Amino acid sequence: MTVTDPTFAIDPRHAQVARELYATARDLPLISPHGHVDPRLLADDEPFPDPARLLIVPDHYVTRMLLSQGIPPDRLGVPRRDGGPVESDPRVIWRLLADNWHLFRGTPSRLWLERTFQTVFGVETPLRRDTADEVYDAIAARLAEPEFRPRALFERFGIEVLATTESPTDDLAQHAKLAADGWGGPGGRVISTFRPDNVVDLDREDWRESIGRLGELAGEDTGNYAGYLAALQRRREAFIAAGTTCSDHGHPTARTSQIEKEDAAAIYERGLLGEATPADAETFRGHMLLEFARMSIDDGLVMQVHPGAVRDHNHRLYATHGKDVGGDIPQATDYVHALKPLLDTYGMDSRLRVVVYTLDEYTFSRELAPLAGGYPALYLGAPWWFLDTPDAMRRFREAVTDAAGFYNTAGFVDDTRAFCSIPVRHDVSRRVDAAYLASLVVQDRLPMDEAAETMADLAYHLPKRIFRLDKAAK
Repeated sequence: MTVTDPTFAIDPRHAQVARELYATARDLPLISPHGHVDPRLLADDEPFPDPARLLIVPDHYVTRMLLSQGIPPDRLGVPRRDGGPVESDPRVIWRLLADNWHLFRGTPSRLWLERTFQTVFGVETPLRRDTADEVYDAIAARLAEPEFRPRALFERFGIEVLATTESPTDDLAQHAKLAADGWGGPGGRVISTFRPDNVVDLDREDWRESIGRLGELAGEDTGNYAGYLAALQRRREAFIAAGTTCSDHGHPTARTSQIEKEDAAAIYERGLLGEATPADAETFRGHMLLEFARMSIDDGLVMQVHPGAVRDHNHRLYATHGKDVGGDIPQATDYVHALKPLLDTYGMDSRLRVVVYTLDEYTFSRELAPLAGGYPALYLGAPWWFLDTPDAMRRFREAVTDAAGFYNTAGFVDDTRAFCSIPVRHDVSRRVDAAYLASLVVQDRLPMDEAAETMADLAYHLPKRIFRLDKAAK
């Protein structure tokens, strides 16, 4: 490690302390309590496809940057909703990325990809137009080796827990296959996260279809509100039986709503009739967060709340390619007023754990840190999505530590679909935290031994405890 490492400060004394702190956590197991890796990847354990379909096609950080420069997803092999033709030659896709590699200068996408090339695949050749085929061939050769199949990499990465994300309408067949195989890696395991957005959001075009499927899987009548709540409870039980410890809620806002049961049932009925208004949908989402908090107190699932994304802002991109291809945009988000109904009702109950994330970093110090510092049930989630970058992670620590300290934060989440980037993202987070803690040490604000203990807690012990991934943790 040199003093010019991009995630360390360049002051010599600061950098030396940062390196020492980083070394204490570098080899700790990886806890991945929130992400979007397809469990089929590990259940089937098939060799990865070519480098383009592994590293470019599913990475909306990459495809959206290229789209901003006029390169449509079709040319990058991203499937179309209508099944229309897209580029199918992986080498052509790879060369297109190499031709436009300059677009990623200074971005986290470039940092993650280059470190993935180097640390996962052992490819040191810089990606450029004239080296595109060389880099492609080197990675493709690695992918053909047994040591680079998904389960082998899981073990090599040192992943202790990997949480995927499924909806209540998923039958968890892939997780059942993993359980039947008795596989989770040496000392590791793969679990699901309960993500009910598709059966909560009345604005979704497939909502009625989804609650029908929910009722079938749960054996409950979702033609009425009481049956709907019962079906959600049954599916939570099924997820918990499969090892789930968390739920996840990706709402447009952080609004929570305390309304009467009769009013909730009336909104639900309007949803069934196709007559729910946008205001109904927002009220119902907010109400269901309180319902899920009530359920969590009973069954122990940790709630993760991910608000603030305007989904499918690029409506043309959604029309051609669907969701999760880079068309979402952050928006300003209120937490102080939005979360008050939930916190008034359950915020002082230490049996509840609510981990709140944001895409609006201006709320770090103004709202989120004071809230987490004032309620036993509330924890701060790591910077995610547009903010899981070295600079934003540093700003997060600088903004929240004064009011929330370290122990009201929940550790790092990689929040990724890109399986091969998981160790790289965790490594960057550990370097950033080492650099921040080192700044406190060199300012004589924290002794070195306490900084080292905090380093291990942030990297490993806190997420394991807060997300109840350690079954002995309460």
